[in-house]
This record gives sequence, C-alpha cells and structure tokens, in this order.
Amino acid sequence: MTTAPSTRPPGTSAGADALRALYADWAGIIATTPGLTTRLFRSIFDEWHQPTREPEDVTYREDTVGGVPGIWALPAGADRSQVMLYTHGGGFAVGSASSHRKLAAHVAKAAGVTAFVLDYRRAPEHPHPAQVEDGVAAFTALTERGIRPQDITTIGDSAGGNLAIAIPLALRERGLPLPGRVIAFSPWLDMENSGETLVTNDATDALISVPLLDGMIAGVLADGEIDPRTPLANPLYADFTGFPRLYVNAGSAESLLDNATRVAAKAEAAGVDVTLSIGEGMQHVFPFLAGNAPEADAEIAAIAKWYRG
Repeated sequence: MTTAPSTRPPGTSAGADALRALYADWAGIIATTPGLTTRLFRSIFDEWHQPTREPEDVTYREDTVGGVPGIWALPAGADRSQVMLYTHGGGFAVGSASSHRKLAAHVAKAAGVTAFVLDYRRAPEHPHPAQVEDGVAAFTALTERGIRPQDITTIGDSAGGNLAIAIPLALRERGLPLPGRVIAFSPWLDMENSGETLVTNDATDALISVPLLDGMIAGVLADGEIDPRTPLANPLYADFTGFPRLYVNAGSAESLLDNATRVAAKAEAAGVDVTLSIGEGMQHVFPFLAGNAPEADAEIAAIAKWYRG
C-alpha cells in the first residue's frame, strides 16, 4: 500500500473551518427539529456545495445516461474519452448531483477529464441495491457510447464512496469489464456500525453520529430486511481479488476514518494497488473545501497525479 504524505500544512487552515461549521449547523438542525421530513432533510444537505469554490473554465450539462439522470462537468480542454462516474454522498438518502457537481468538477479538471455526477435513486423510497444498479446502468451506457471501460473511473464520497467501490464489484459479478480506477472519499461502508473510530473520533467529528448512521442504515437496508453484511451493501465483506487501482482518503478527525483504513487494508491484502491518504485534522469528505482550503487543493492535486500515474 502506498501511504500518501499528509495534505495538511502545520495547523488547520482557516478555510478548513468552513466545513466544520456547516456540519455543526446541520447537526444542530437535525438535533432540534422533531419530525424532520425527508424533503427538508434533503434540502439541508443540498447546501453541501457551499464550502466549494466554483471551478473556473468548467461548463455543466444535464443528461440521462443509462436511464439515470445527472450532470456532466466538462472542464475546458478535457479529454472527453475519459470519464469520472461520480456517485454523491448523503447516506444513500440525501445529497444530489447539484450538491456535488462543483467537487466533481474540481477533481475532473485537475485530472484533465470529464465527470458525470449521478442522481441515482435514493433511499428509503428505493433501498439497496437500487443505487448500485443505477451505477452499473450508467457505467454500461457509457461503454455503449464508446468510452472504454478502462477509461472510466468510479468515484464518490461517503455513501457514494461505498457505491464507487460496489459498482466494480457488481460489474465483476456480472462478468462485465471493470473501470480502470476507483476513488473513494471518506467512504461509508460499515452497515453494522462497528468501527472503533465511531467512538474514538465522536468528539472531533462535527456531523457523523451513530444515531444518524442508524437512521440511514434503516432506510437503505429496508428496516433490516437486507443483511448488513451483504458485500454490495457493505464492501468490507467483499472479495477484492482483481479489483482496479484504488485511492482512498479520509480525515483524521472523522468518525468514519476506520472505514477507509479497513477497506484499504482488505484490498491491499487481495493484491490491489492501493493508495491511502489521511488528511490530518480534517473532517468528513474534506475535498469539499476545493478552492477554499489548501488541504483540499493539495489532496486533489495528489489525486490528479495518482490518476495520471
């Protein structure tokens, strides 16, 4: 396993505080709003783009790929034969292509490629495996449009990081070609809530809590009807033999830190080329600070270098 150098300069930057503040605000709203509706919950999380600076020289276009709606991020001069298939975070229930388009665009621009951000079906209306199926459908449709499988990267954050890993596993189950690379930001994989850092980092994570995750798990696993050890729902139980090159990151302050470290170790044990990057002192999905914090910009630059390597 390659361990990337820390992307945090001495002391956390002032820009990094913006993500913590946003998460703390959300946590306060969730804690003080009895009967929070799904619609309002989703509206809150559509603010996720706020810490991200709008990248320059990028245009956006709505499209439907494989029956799944989404938003293309098209950096000027990008190689349109290479695509990052981006699955947004939000516990499989919130978040959207709109909330994540700027983050996807920053990564795509740094790598010199395009990105398609999926608006996959969300829980609880659509429990597992609807989200994985939408990702497989979009991946397959991209290949039917002439994009070579090896020129597609599955990428995502949090629950979307789970999907970025699960989509290649599902493709392999079906005997289909796999993507060339997989990138997972702060992946949320553990559907059993058994990770040690849920306890050890509880005081430093501004957003994630066991009760919040419990509610998300109930939605995506249909109130316990789906086994939380199902590999396509919980890739910590997957076989990573033959898996593509994998880049995983997380913030050292976040409660899901050991989801990243455990999956990296499991994939490495299966012979996968793995790079693990931990942002010292950083929150969940710290690349959301792209353009506004040096930690995020350095991390995205490192990913672009890895992508081209």
